[in-house]
Amino acid sequence: MNASSVSTKLYPAGMLNTLSRHEVERLQDASRGDLADLVRRCALAVLNSGAHSDDPEALLERYRDFAIQVESVNRGLRLELVNAPASAFVDGNIIEGIREFLSAVIRDLIYFDSEIKGHPHHNLQTADGITNAVFEMLRNANALKPRVSPDLVVCWGGHSISREEYDYTKVCGYELGLRRLNIITGCGPGAMKGPMKGATIAHSKQRVRDGRYIGISEPGIIAAESPNPIVNELIIMPDIEKRLEAFVRLGHGVVVFPGGVGTAEEILYLLGILLNPNNAQQPIPMILTGPTSAEAYFRRIDEFIGLTLGEEAQQRYQIIIDDPAEVARQMASGLESVRDHRVEAKDAFYFNWMLDIGADFQIPFKPTHENMLGLQLGGDQPVHERAANLRRAFSGIVAGNVKPDGLKAIREHGLFEIRGDQELMSALDELLASFVAQHRMKLPGTVYQPCYRIVS
Repeated sequence: MNASSVSTKLYPAGMLNTLSRHEVERLQDASRGDLADLVRRCALAVLNSGAHSDDPEALLERYRDFAIQVESVNRGLRLELVNAPASAFVDGNIIEGIREFLSAVIRDLIYFDSEIKGHPHHNLQTADGITNAVFEMLRNANALKPRVSPDLVVCWGGHSISREEYDYTKVCGYELGLRRLNIITGCGPGAMKGPMKGATIAHSKQRVRDGRYIGISEPGIIAAESPNPIVNELIIMPDIEKRLEAFVRLGHGVVVFPGGVGTAEEILYLLGILLNPNNAQQPIPMILTGPTSAEAYFRRIDEFIGLTLGEEAQQRYQIIIDDPAEVARQMASGLESVRDHRVEAKDAFYFNWMLDIGADFQIPFKPTHENMLGLQLGGDQPVHERAANLRRAFSGIVAGNVKPDGLKAIREHGLFEIRGDQELMSALDELLASFVAQHRMKLPGTVYQPCYRIVS
């Protein structure tokens, strides 16, 4: 063991403290099988919570001797950690929030593997089957709170943002918190941390003692965006598509801060769903916002959406620049409309069952070179299908930028190629080039190496 690592044994938190012997045995068996490497990678990521890095391969190399074992003992379940990051401990004791994160890793990865994946009652090739899986994952994580009026605001934005933009996200979070609204983010740093940090202060002022700071991640990205320490409910969905569905079915409104390709993917995902005629009456308030310095960024995003998806898509969101209080007021008003709609439609407040999400937004997209090249971008396809394929293109770039499998594919086979209509490819190329120029692809201080090539 070196000075920067700790080896210890500890008991998990939450529901993992009250398991039957049969459940303990199943968890133990699953953690030692095909799931072992995934559990190890995600456990290392959450033990590294708060670190300023978006390089999962560097993290795995630094702690290549790290190991985690799930043990069965008389009291139930115990975790053995070998050569874990010392930053997760204080005087030899694990930080309580990180102990909760570790428990969430075990809970979510193994629950999906043992209770949903391959189970005869779950058909993960159908829209209903995938939605039910998302529901059960959220319920198992105790994220669904009945009899609570809509108050969950999803905050999307980049992990690589300027200090000015980060401070702005904090003020927005503060204004949302003053209105007793709760926060959901992708759980990482930057625009995922700022709104939570601001909301904690506002909740304290309002004497909100049960404030919710929900972080939703997935195994491919969690090492690049380790959970920030403010998250008090961590949920790890099995893939990016189920993560995105969890955001829009659990949350009630969306605020988008400046970001890069991951943020663009999220915007296109939601707009693509809302452009489905079956969702025309769905009131999901969506606000794009940032400081004055980010106005040009959002205008470029707006132009790209207008060119690729049309005016109807542009009408599904507002752009509010440099006015956090107005963002919060508009969101609070929008959530009243959400409540009224759910009451009239007799839909639950805690899970949006009525949102129609098509299979092209649900079936996991594997960003291989062949699949990226085969994306249909342009032509006469319906607008929501174009949104789905653009979302996949951005998802592939995220994978090539930060996900272990994507990094490996780029290293072994070269850059992804993205092809399509000349006008659309030109707009996409300009948008991506602006992200690179504004250092939105990687954390500050690192040089971005493109993982893609645009071919018209």
